[in-house]
Amino acid sequence: MDEFQLIEKAKQGDLSAYSKLISDYSPIVERFAYQMGNNLNDIPDISQEVFIRVYRFIDGFTHAKFTTWLYKITLNVSRDFKRKESQHNKRVHKVMNEPVYETAAAHVSVLREEEDRVLHECIQELEEKYRAPIILYYFHEKKYEEIADILSVNLSTIKTRILRGKSLLKKLLEEAEKGEGTING
Repeated sequence: MDEFQLIEKAKQGDLSAYSKLISDYSPIVERFAYQMGNNLNDIPDISQEVFIRVYRFIDGFTHAKFTTWLYKITLNVSRDFKRKESQHNKRVHKVMNEPVYETAAAHVSVLREEEDRVLHECIQELEEKYRAPIILYYFHEKKYEEIADILSVNLSTIKTRILRGKSLLKKLLEEAEKGEGTING
């Protein structure tokens, strides 16, 4: 059964088709959510929320490419989680009246190779407007046009952001290599 048939069956309420969509696409959702800088412990919740939204809004899905729609939803859910986490951390900080620190231990255990860890941390230092296109282009092998659709910006903006993002990432990696940046192993 191809992607189109699977989506049509899911639209008709076929839970086995919906379940197949989840099993086929959750690795993509989880990987993208993690690469966008979400806490490793939040990935299952983010993935669940993405597929709840897919289920709720699948009747309105009319895009030619399902993954484009899925990336958009994942990006929005990730933003929502970060916003909620930020608000929660501010409240905790206010109550505790001491700084809130995020531990990197969970991230380090996932990325075994030192180079992968440094790359991941450098990518996380990029502003989202650069981070999302870089991740979609290099790690999810999306074309410029699809990235523009996912992020709802025009094609020339995507090209510019990828070019600038690469330049910024290169500087961050050079700083990390010299041990001058905020990233230390």
